Amino acid sequence: MLKLHNLSKYYRTDEVETVALNSVNIEIESGEFVAIMGPSGCGKSTLLNIIGMLDNPSSGEYVFMGEDVAGYSEAKLANIRKQNIGFIFQSFNLIDELTVAENIELALLYHNIPSKIRKERVAHVMDKVGIAHRAKHMPSQLSGGQQQRVAVARAVVGDQAMILADEPTGNLDSAHGQEVMEMLQGLNEEGTTIVMVTHSPSHADYARRTINLFDGHVVTENLRAAQ
Repeated sequence: MLKLHNLSKYYRTDEVETVALNSVNIEIESGEFVAIMGPSGCGKSTLLNIIGMLDNPSSGEYVFMGEDVAGYSEAKLANIRKQNIGFIFQSFNLIDELTVAENIELALLYHNIPSKIRKERVAHVMDKVGIAHRAKHMPSQLSGGQQQRVAVARAVVGDQAMILADEPTGNLDSAHGQEVMEMLQGLNEEGTTIVMVTHSPSHADYARRTINLFDGHVVTENLRAAQ
């Protein structure tokens, strides 16, 4: 699905150059569940932002579905992103003034999908993540775990091939965190590629492969034995 070759990202000011990623080489196949781990400031979120086409690398190649997108314009990246990638964040990023169903449907409004089909997709995905009974509720009426379920539904409602999750359990207690991880595992078993940044070794264990970063480098990759 994607390949990063000698990919680097650095930030410059007049006096300082900060290297966030340094000659990173990673390949992720369709259908994988990959966890990215490492200490704070090691480049995890920068890497996820580049994979998600929210940021551009300073050098190197990023091949996504056969295209080297590293030098693409923001407009072209945005079009590829909305067709292929869903995002789940630590902060749920729901719109307080919209209902659960409306928050999820928002992800489909830029896809030129007829209203009837949008409603059907939203109903299906709400049922899939166990939030259908809260369809007309506002985010403020939900628990943290329920809000993250809505965020997961919003990320997958467009049938994106890949989900990027940045600390998706960071604001949840252990029970709700486990629920979210089991949802992600279920989506992966249905064929969705998942790339997740996490600090939690127990949550990384849900992934088939763990990539460890340190100071912008990939230092180790671990493959979990099949169970």
